[in-house]
Amino acid sequence: MGLEINTLAIIPLMTKMHHPRAAESATKYFLTQATASALILFSTTINAWMTGEWTIMNMTNQIPTVILTLALAIKLGVAPFHLWLPDVLQGLNMLTGLILSTWQKLAPMALMMLTSHQLNTNLLIAMALMSTIIGGWGGLNQTQMRKIMAYSSIAHLGWMILVISFAPSLALLNLLIYLVLTSSMFLMLMTLNSTNTNKLSISWLKTPTLAASMMVTLMALGGLPPTSGFLPKWLILQEMTKQHLGALSALMAMSALLSLFFYIRLSYTISMTSPPNISNSSLTWRKKKNLTYVIPILITMSAAMMPITPTLLLLN
Repeated sequence: MGLEINTLAIIPLMTKMHHPRAAESATKYFLTQATASALILFSTTINAWMTGEWTIMNMTNQIPTVILTLALAIKLGVAPFHLWLPDVLQGLNMLTGLILSTWQKLAPMALMMLTSHQLNTNLLIAMALMSTIIGGWGGLNQTQMRKIMAYSSIAHLGWMILVISFAPSLALLNLLIYLVLTSSMFLMLMTLNSTNTNKLSISWLKTPTLAASMMVTLMALGGLPPTSGFLPKWLILQEMTKQHLGALSALMAMSALLSLFFYIRLSYTISMTSPPNISNSSLTWRKKKNLTYVIPILITMSAAMMPITPTLLLLN
């Protein structure tokens, strides 16, 4: 019921823009989320039929756990159930896109963490590897920022569900850092009013400081040290190596390079390209925007959370 309220509450926000693409996004989102919720109910019904209990915490049979894993994967937009996410995100405005990419991931991810001890590990690993590869590959040829952020989200979800069976605390850390990075990226895109790479190339004329900060955030999303984005990848690869999954770790690290490529391409667009029809003025008209304190705080967190690594390792 909570998941359904969560789904229905965002539909009006999606259809706020009176545009056929917004209506299409809302329809696609509603259908996929309703299907996933029905599958969750189906898995609990099968479990109740087999064990006599309605709880999802102690599923002993393989069939309901597999159905639950697939249902939560559809909810989150994990590959191979990812096709709805880029299309839905492209039809929304930036603020609703931010909510969809961050807040809407919390409920299904919380369910996944609660039931992580009984979910099908092999299935999760296969979906995680597929997500990081598809998330990297899909974003390579994109020019629309919302689609790039959607594929970035798919790749990050792959890292989360890879480690969720072995160390749920690491998956939670990855989720928190992903929320910080994605929020700061969306807020910067909203401030600069950039929806595609062409608009991004003139962002340094509007707010040079923010354009430079965006480069750092993009490097953090790609997982380059010494930014915060490197922290979860490093700890997850360390955990995977401890579990004697060296080949899988190598594949995951290589698939992260695909994502890194399009982040670097975006950084290049921001810093080293000029639009073809630039005006005679070296600066564009800057309207006064009330930059809240949220963006600087999020950018700082995106760039400078690496020093807390020893504390996190001690907590583990």
